[in-house]
Amino acid sequence: MPRPSLSLAVVGADHPNPKGPTRRFGISLCRPGDAITLRREPRNRVDENAVAVFDSRGIQIGYLTAERAPWIGGMIANGREICAVFQEPTSWGALIRVGFDGDEPALPEARTRQDVEQSEFVDPDPEWQPDQDWPD
Repeated sequence: MPRPSLSLAVVGADHPNPKGPTRRFGISLCRPGDAITLRREPRNRVDENAVAVFDSRGIQIGYLTAERAPWIGGMIANGREICAVFQEPTSWGALIRVGFDGDEPALPEARTRQDVEQSEFVDPDPEWQPDQDWPD
């Protein structure tokens, strides 16, 4: 039974590419569902488990996180087919969606502005103040 689709963080968007456009520029060109290529970098000086992430134009947009790279890189090295698509830009880089064993990754439903504003990171009632009669 194949694994379900999974979202993965792409980090390092602010680091420069050796040649060509910047990683942030590459991310800005991506649209949800665009093909993504994952490439192992066993000769990477910083992390031998590094997995570089490239958009459909061949622009590197970053790397998988150090926590996920060994796992995904190991699957790639063992011949498992991993399909990846762009999911969405983020403040740190991007999210990609991966499908395993030839399955096309299913993108989650797009978040609306209201979903983002009511997220767990935003105070839903910023005007609330404790009652002065019953201090904590």
